[in-house]
Amino acid sequence: MAAPRALQVHPDDNVAVAVEPLAAGTTVSVGTVEVTLRDDVPKGHKVALRDLAPGAPVVKYGARLGDTTEAVAAGAWVHSHNLRTALGDLHEYAYEPTDRPAPDVPDAAPTFLGYRRPDGRVGTRNEIWVINTVACVNRAAERIARTANARFEGRVDGVHSFQHPYGCSQLGDDLDYTQRVLAGLIRHPNAGGVLVIGLGCENNRLDALLEQAGDVDRSRIRYFTSQLVGDEVEEGLEMVEELVGIVETDERTACPVSDLVLGVKCGGSDAFSGITANPLVGRVSDRLTALGGTVLQTEVPEMFGAEQQIMNRAATREVFEQTVDLINRFKQYFIDHDQPIYENPSPGNKDGGLTTLEEKSLGATQKGGTATVTAVLDYGEPTVEAGLNLIYAPGNDGVSVTAEVVAGATVVVFTTGRGTPLGFPVPTLKVSTNSDIAARKPHWIDFDAGRLLDGSASMDQLTDDLFDTIRQTASGERRARNEENDYREIAIWKDGVTL
Repeated sequence: MAAPRALQVHPDDNVAVAVEPLAAGTTVSVGTVEVTLRDDVPKGHKVALRDLAPGAPVVKYGARLGDTTEAVAAGAWVHSHNLRTALGDLHEYAYEPTDRPAPDVPDAAPTFLGYRRPDGRVGTRNEIWVINTVACVNRAAERIARTANARFEGRVDGVHSFQHPYGCSQLGDDLDYTQRVLAGLIRHPNAGGVLVIGLGCENNRLDALLEQAGDVDRSRIRYFTSQLVGDEVEEGLEMVEELVGIVETDERTACPVSDLVLGVKCGGSDAFSGITANPLVGRVSDRLTALGGTVLQTEVPEMFGAEQQIMNRAATREVFEQTVDLINRFKQYFIDHDQPIYENPSPGNKDGGLTTLEEKSLGATQKGGTATVTAVLDYGEPTVEAGLNLIYAPGNDGVSVTAEVVAGATVVVFTTGRGTPLGFPVPTLKVSTNSDIAARKPHWIDFDAGRLLDGSASMDQLTDDLFDTIRQTASGERRARNEENDYREIAIWKDGVTL
């Protein structure tokens, strides 16, 4: 059976998505509808399936993407030139919980091989992390980690540092955000041991940071103030060697997948993100949460336009109200900075066929599947509740995934249509929305969801395969591309003054 040239995602949709570039004059069949194109339609872009009047709603995923700005004839290309957002500012919402079918789960609960920590959490890697309180010692931290990684290769899973430009001349929320992120890294279960390096005169005081990290196993923490030692690199290497002697005794043990904490993210999205990769990740999210695991989802501005659907999945009225606050608080953040709340999608998203924020959000939020929302976390707050957790953080790739890692994600699944090499402190599996980017960038992409478009794999098969890929990665049986390329970064949210 030939692959379709255009797809209608939902029976109620009045637009279809071009699976390949379509030339004006081409006739395509979409379900029971046959249209002749009036314009060239790029791959991933929308074509009208029927005549639409000015101001008519454009429907995709069975939901409103926005309104037409002019009359649009059947067969016309639908994009920024004739479609605008219908989003407004702050809203009041009603709690209307919905019944949802239970996801399919394996008869036997699957396991993975992880590192169980004294607090009960389970890491997917047994690494030593070098954390610096302030940017002034970035290079020292990097040198210590690079040298130690080579010196102690094979004894632990790796020694890594994570540079950032902050820690000094910060006040208020900025300093608090920096401390929350670094404290979250210090207590992360993928770090079997942690070396913390301070300078000595920074706002982000080393003792305050360690206090913020909370009840961590201090036998696996080493720290020093650079201004008070002779050679800070040699000092750090000696401390890392002490940690290696402890960490190398840790062993993987069989753990239920309920111990997995999965972060889900999309970046460099295209029009197929909401058709292939994001729904696929959503099915994996549903399976993991049904098995008692935890899924972390953020990118709050990319919930705008799809937020009511998320709110209706809140476990309780309290969680619903927290979700409303999550949405309206972020909208107020835009308003306070005199920015429109719908300044999205990005130019790259638009090139890939996404037109309005509603369209991007309706596709992006599918990564959380249909799981019940069990908790809403503030930025930098750790997860303690199994199920789907929402995190207060922006859509920026670096900031949002860092927030998921800090909350406790031990593996991240990152969907992309246009591609990105970005990686984070934990294994970051890239799932392509189309097979083209998977073929062009095999050193970036871990899993090709584009096979759904050409019919070479079913959604059920891809769900099983991706779930197994996550489990194998968590067990250390395979490395993510970001690990192979040594792409490990963090980004800290900044929203204040600098002294």
